[in-house]
Amino acid sequence: MKKLLLVATAALLSLPPAFAQRVYVQVEPPHVLVEHPGPRPHPGWYWRAGYHRWDGHAYIWVPGEWIGPPRPHAVWVDGHWAHEHGGWYWVEGHWR
Repeated sequence: MKKLLLVATAALLSLPPAFAQRVYVQVEPPHVLVEHPGPRPHPGWYWRAGYHRWDGHAYIWVPGEWIGPPRPHAVWVDGHWAHEHGGWYWVEGHWR
């Protein structure tokens, strides 16, 4: 039984993110706050800008931070809120 559970868990974790569903929010997100990140702590690091996260009831500000790339020449693409007929949804930031 344990082995079956481990196999099922591994199969679920290996599903591609294309199966993730969007969560729509009917309330427009607030304007992004202006942050002053200061000097880059290491060459090649990127500033991941702060953003408003929806917690199910209200938007909560998540401050930005410096992040190191996972591989040489990777570029950080910030996350953002997008709008469709169903409302607002969050597009995750990612490395390109």
